Amino acid sequence: MTTQQPRRRAEIFAAAEEDDDRRFSTSATADERTLLVDILRAQRATLEMKCAGLTGELARRSVKPSTLSLLGLVRHLVDMERRWFRRALARQDAPALFSSEACPDDDFDGASADPAVIAEAWRAWHAEVAFSDGFVADAPDLDLAGEDPWRGPVSLRWVLIHLVEEYARHNGHADLLRERIDGAIGV
Repeated sequence: MTTQQPRRRAEIFAAAEEDDDRRFSTSATADERTLLVDILRAQRATLEMKCAGLTGELARRSVKPSTLSLLGLVRHLVDMERRWFRRALARQDAPALFSSEACPDDDFDGASADPAVIAEAWRAWHAEVAFSDGFVADAPDLDLAGEDPWRGPVSLRWVLIHLVEEYARHNGHADLLRERIDGAIGV
């Protein structure tokens, strides 16, 4: 009879084991810009992994009474990337895609298992991440400043830190949601 070794909850997420998981390859001694960009990249990859292999389950609200779902998190993070990089830093007229003044929680509440809704959320997420990455790559330095109606003046440095914070917080939510959906755990 074979005895199975106990596993730690914090092991690598199963979906990451199948791929070349580069989330933890960032140098711990790199310059500030490299660290911020790499840590944000790792947080984004974690969100994608938490959603991997799911279709309609992405819209499941699995931690009642919360209305959070994995798809709602994706839609929310689309709007966050858009707000901070397009609107605040690039100063574009780029309203939120999944929420509005009339429906401020529609990023979460409008998430449904409809394949078109899911596809649109992922398309928008990839587009916003690509815009953000391009903006950061082209920025002269981390002191580049923008303006947010709520926060006031913001620097690229602050936006990167805030997005790392935003993804990390919501990746914690994604941990709980995914575990309730199919039992998948890990970092």
